Amino acid sequence: MRIANLNERLVLVVDDNAGTALDVESASNGLFSADPQAIYPRWQEFLAWAPSADTSQARAFDPRELGAPAPRPAQVFAIGLNYRDHAAEAGLALPDTPTVFTKFVGSFTGPYDDVVLAGPTVDWEVELVAVIGTRARRVPAERGWDHVAGLTAGQDLSERTVQGAGPAPQFSLGKSFPGFGPTGPWLVTPDELGDRDDIALGCAVNGESVQKGRTSDLVFTVPQLIAELSAVLELQPGDVIFTGTPAGVGAGRTPKRFLAAGDELVTSIEGIGTMRHQLVSA
Repeated sequence: MRIANLNERLVLVVDDNAGTALDVESASNGLFSADPQAIYPRWQEFLAWAPSADTSQARAFDPRELGAPAPRPAQVFAIGLNYRDHAAEAGLALPDTPTVFTKFVGSFTGPYDDVVLAGPTVDWEVELVAVIGTRARRVPAERGWDHVAGLTAGQDLSERTVQGAGPAPQFSLGKSFPGFGPTGPWLVTPDELGDRDDIALGCAVNGESVQKGRTSDLVFTVPQLIAELSAVLELQPGDVIFTGTPAGVGAGRTPKRFLAAGDELVTSIEGIGTMRHQLVSA
C-alpha cells in the first residue's frame, strides 16, 4: 500500500505509474480525516479499512502537488555515521550506539518542490526514512518492524558551514533550513518491498550519479534504531526517522563539491520512488 499527501489531503495511491489516487476522507465517508498526519495514530484501523476502499473513484494527479507523507511529526530523529563507507569518508570511527540529532519540522517539504540554497556549502545526503505507526517504548529489535507504518525517500540536506560552526557542531541548525528535509513521493508499507532490509538508494546531480548504497550496509538497521531510540523515549505514531546516508556526499570529495543554483537533485529509492528538486538562489 502507498499513501500520499496530495495538496494537504490524505490519499491512497492506486497506481503510481499512471498517477492515480483516491481521496481517503471522501472514500471513507468521513471515517478518516483528510489530514495526512492524523492517520498515524489510527494506523491499525486504517490498515484494516484500506483493502475495502472503492478505488473506482481514483483520479489522476499532478506529482508536483505531492507533499511530505508525514508533514508534522511530533519528533524527528536523524542518524549520523550509519553507513560504514560514509564514516570512512568522514574519517571517523564507527559509532557503538546511534549518533542522533534532529531536523526541525520547518525543514520539511515535498518531493518536487524547489529548494532555496541557504549558503555556498549546501550538501546532499540521500536517506531511507521510516515513519512510526505504533507507539514504541522499550521495544526489542526483533519487534522493531512491527512499529513501522512505512518507508519513504528523504534528503538530509546540509549547509556544511553552519553545521560546523562554533566549538560544538550545529548539526540540527545546519540541516534545518526551509526545504532541507524533503520526503516522498509517498509512504510505502514494508510488505510492498521484496526485502525491506536490503534496499538500493542513490542520488544524482544534473544527471551524474553522486551516491549509491544499499540499506543492508546500515550500521544500525531500522529495527535496531527503533530498539535503541525506544529504550530512551517513547516513539509516537507519525514520528520520522532519517536513517543515515551512504558515502558520496560533497563534503567527502576532493575537491569538495556543493550544490549551486540551477542544479537538479534527483533522489531514488528502490521500491519507493523518486524525488526531483531544483536548487534556487535565495
